[in-house]
Amino acid sequence: MGTAADSHDVIEVRGARENNLKDVSVDIPKRRLTVFTGVSGSGKSSLVFGTIAAESQRLINETYTAFIQSFMAPVGRPDVDALRNLSAAIVVDQERMGANSRSTVGTATDAHTMLRILFSRLGEPHVGTSGAFSFNLPEGMCPECEGLGRVSTIDVDRLVDRTKSLNEGAITVPGFTADGWLTQTYAQSGFFDPDLPLEQYTDQQWHDLLHKENTKVKVGKTNVTYEGLVLRVQRSFLSKDRESMQPHIRAFVDHAVTFKDCPECLGARLNAAALSSKINGVNIAECAAMQISDLADWVAKIDDESVRPMVATLKETLDSLVEIGLGYLSLDRQSATLSGGEAQRVKMVRHLGSALTDITYVFDEPTVGLHPHDIQRMNDLLLRLKDKGNTVLVVEHKPETIEIADHVVDLGPGAGVHGGEITYTGTVAGLRASGTLTGRHLDHRARLRPDPRAPRGHIAITGANLHNLKDVSVDIPLGVLTVVTGVAGSGKSSLIHGSLGSRDDVVTVDQSPIRGSRRSNPATYTGLLDPVRTAFAKANGVKPALFSANSEGACPKCKGIGLVYTDLAMMAGVASTCEECEGKRFTPAVLEHKLRGKDISEVLAMSVTEARDFFTQKGSPQKDSTQKAAATILGRLVDVGLGYVSLGQPLTTLSGGERQRLKLAIHMAEKASTYILDEPTTGLHLADVDQLLGLLDRLVDDGGTVIVIEHHQAVMAHADWIVDLGPGAGHDGGRIVFTGTPADLVADGSTLTAQHLRAYVGR
Repeated sequence: MGTAADSHDVIEVRGARENNLKDVSVDIPKRRLTVFTGVSGSGKSSLVFGTIAAESQRLINETYTAFIQSFMAPVGRPDVDALRNLSAAIVVDQERMGANSRSTVGTATDAHTMLRILFSRLGEPHVGTSGAFSFNLPEGMCPECEGLGRVSTIDVDRLVDRTKSLNEGAITVPGFTADGWLTQTYAQSGFFDPDLPLEQYTDQQWHDLLHKENTKVKVGKTNVTYEGLVLRVQRSFLSKDRESMQPHIRAFVDHAVTFKDCPECLGARLNAAALSSKINGVNIAECAAMQISDLADWVAKIDDESVRPMVATLKETLDSLVEIGLGYLSLDRQSATLSGGEAQRVKMVRHLGSALTDITYVFDEPTVGLHPHDIQRMNDLLLRLKDKGNTVLVVEHKPETIEIADHVVDLGPGAGVHGGEITYTGTVAGLRASGTLTGRHLDHRARLRPDPRAPRGHIAITGANLHNLKDVSVDIPLGVLTVVTGVAGSGKSSLIHGSLGSRDDVVTVDQSPIRGSRRSNPATYTGLLDPVRTAFAKANGVKPALFSANSEGACPKCKGIGLVYTDLAMMAGVASTCEECEGKRFTPAVLEHKLRGKDISEVLAMSVTEARDFFTQKGSPQKDSTQKAAATILGRLVDVGLGYVSLGQPLTTLSGGERQRLKLAIHMAEKASTYILDEPTTGLHLADVDQLLGLLDRLVDDGGTVIVIEHHQAVMAHADWIVDLGPGAGHDGGRIVFTGTPADLVADGSTLTAQHLRAYVGR
């Protein structure tokens, strides 16, 4: 007979209203694998991450002292009536693993720490404790590059225009203008004639401009620190990781700075003593540079009683990385260079061998970046976590992962304000028969293109050898849709981004984070706000600045944010709706100005689709160029599948797939000749993939060339041309294993991609 403790076998959600959820109540079985499905923007993440995981995290945080909580990220109470039977939640998401150039796969998984201990015990000659093998500690790091493994050379002609004087704007570094404070520090330092062209400087003046050590000078009536321009650039820009830079800064660094391996350590990051210590003829830097699958074999051969438990733990970690499909990486791979999917799988490794049980694991599209061949392995890992007695919650669109679910929760029926409801809960078989959008598309298959478009020329890639590429030469056809595919780690991104990404006529649309504050939203990012403000100004005979929440029209209390942030010192800060503007961000006087019955806050609260209809409806002045400009931008956002997104939604809340489609909408206006898209189906529901395919066709039909790095079989089947890399990952990949039409691949191909595409189209 069961006890009362056995009755808590479901997570009970009652009255969830986070974001677009409409008073959602649902029971989720514990110690089972539950997949949450629904179109993009239907409320899946709001329910799983914003409600269940957030409340679990908040309750755990509250067990710490107020002092400890002051150092933790604040987690607000979700908008829900009741949550019962929660267990501790671990979120395994796709957030990049930081942009610190000292963080590697080895440091992130603790594998490098175990390797350091191993070398401190067995390495010959013995050079010290484990700290002597760390490139992040003074006793181990290379003194020349300080453990970074590379040094930089700056092209002075990218910093200055020698034909101009300082007063004419000779310094071309971002942030320096002729009359700006930074330039005037140099111009008024007394070391040079500010009206003399730089090409006429003496050797001493050149040295003072570029390399002079810090010294105090008087500029006007102020004492300031003068610093040579090269030293300032090194301190301001080169001390930061490239991935964390703003786009214009990154572009400047890419052109002005050349990075090369440190001549002292040859890129190994460590000092000579650490590199001299070896186990079986191999030093620690050589171990870290090995492909993880090879390193696992090397570790398995170490047989020493004193380190046997350590070797077993290290081998288990490395085997987990191989099993999860990351055996092609190396421990010295920088964390910042991992894709979102790779970062998520690296985080998974920490939990596979955990002794904890009865945990709730929450995954955000764990199949992102995985070839169909790799998805089965990911499914096995999810099932292993469940079989240990854990509750596994997965937000996912791929049918292969939906199939293994014990329980499915389908949200919809639409996106944004048209979603937020439970449309189905139950088994996968029941979902198929339910008639919901997800149920109807579960067995939907894109057909092979019957008549592929003929190319109008080719871009030749010759001798590509970046990363694992093995002297690859291939012709990419122009004027068609080309899909570049292959297992994860086969060299797809290295081939396309490495060979074509820097061309002037190429637009690359990726999933990297969009830099912006909590004031940034789709309206500001796309430039939509400018014609909207102008339309309001014209209609009311006032100036456009009134309709900017960052300018004159902003509510004075919340400064145009709509929220008031209260710092509670030792407690977590609280964000509350501004009482003065009621979250509308503008002053009452501004809100009195209307455009066809709507004020500016009501327009910014609209979804993209609603706003497009608003600016194109009958009665709107069609000849008004500002409103036509707004409608054009909104039309592009609808075309890329973002019709459900609110115009005022903070950019920080968008997913990786949404960010990529937002960038694509902007780039569509540039009429570039070649577009490179990196997994554009990320975050797309099965029903939305068809819309994406239509958009890609339009880009091609308008005269463009579209190159898509993708694993989704529907996109492969729809392509005019396929380039398949492999046959495996890492050093087992890096070769072209097929080029041709999808029909030829299905008919004659023997690659892993051919096998899965054949099964997909039912051949």
